[in-house]
Amino acid sequence: MKSEDLAKYIEDTDGMGKPWLLLQLRLAKLKERRNELSTEEFNEQLAELHEALMKLGEWWVGQEQDVF
Repeated sequence: MKSEDLAKYIEDTDGMGKPWLLLQLRLAKLKERRNELSTEEFNEQLAELHEALMKLGEWWVGQEQDVF
């Protein structure tokens, strides 16, 4: 999914308060810029996204029906 489509989905579904969707948007934008970045820059930014994802913890526990 292109970042523009994902951004529209997030906007249309009032997903701005859902950090996992915002991380997906950041990942989509990073993938789109892959050819503009050096391998090192890409890996650094990917590691930052991974760290942010890990900080979310088990956000989905108790709301599996709503988010999956």
